[in-house]
Amino acid sequence: MKTSRNYAGIPDEYAQLEKSKVVLIPVPYDGTSTWGKGADKGPEALLEASENMELYDIETGTEVYQQGVFVTEPVSELSSPEAMVNSVHRITKEYIKRNKFVTLIGGEHSISIGSIRAFNECFENLTVLHIDAHADLRESYGGTPYNHACAVYEASQQTNLVQVGIRSMDAIEMTVMDTEKTFFAHEMVDDEYWTDKVVELLTDNVFITFDLDALDPSIMPSTGTPEPGGLLWYETLDFLRQVFEEKNVVGFDIVELCPDERERSSDFLAAKLYYKMLSYKFRDEAVEDDYDNTYDNSKGGNNNSPHKFDEDDE
Repeated sequence: MKTSRNYAGIPDEYAQLEKSKVVLIPVPYDGTSTWGKGADKGPEALLEASENMELYDIETGTEVYQQGVFVTEPVSELSSPEAMVNSVHRITKEYIKRNKFVTLIGGEHSISIGSIRAFNECFENLTVLHIDAHADLRESYGGTPYNHACAVYEASQQTNLVQVGIRSMDAIEMTVMDTEKTFFAHEMVDDEYWTDKVVELLTDNVFITFDLDALDPSIMPSTGTPEPGGLLWYETLDFLRQVFEEKNVVGFDIVELCPDERERSSDFLAAKLYYKMLSYKFRDEAVEDDYDNTYDNSKGGNNNSPHKFDEDDE
């Protein structure tokens, strides 16, 4: 995968690292998926689809790309699940320490082990908001703890993990799952207050890991393990808007897009979801002619930072 293109085809002035508040890390990895293959093509498909979006967000009245979006080179150390996770962890942490709002595009869900580890090391009292059809709580699967089925096991042990949309799991995962912080899809259908209940369980700093199979296959068929009965578009946006408004979202990843040349709407949905999440994060930011890289962390930087590390920490 090459990333010679700018995100969404934006002008170069908004795509340079020094002037960008947002960093996007593509992780084209599909080493442990067990059914539908192709998640390694997800980052390229999302970036290509983004070039066909109109960049004025009607809901927020913003053009968030003007905050700057820098696309890194794709993560290339993919020789083993552990090597990939270690590489994602290292690169993610590097850009967090440069005071960027770091986002990642997968790739299968095992990439999130590395990104969550980095955010947990850098932010105090972190909640991982896990939006997914699957629990992903196995300690090990397929001979490795770095499998997509283990995506949030480490988070369950080391962070405040809140799970939303779950509708498929193995019995063994019940021994790990905190059911008081898990929102099962079949219960959400009949609970008009589920979004408020989720937000009440979140700490101030939140990292979102969004597996696209959380969405109903009627709107997101192109994913490796589609499950019936998922979230729809506007209820998803309503929920995400509330989270971004009430909490400090410190970063996010979007995973498990498995593009299908015969069905391009999923690629576009993933691209639009990414842009909407950025629009919610930066909706209150004024676009400045001369960008100051030390912007307030409550809007994406680290003045009065909740980071765990000091400036000289390596």
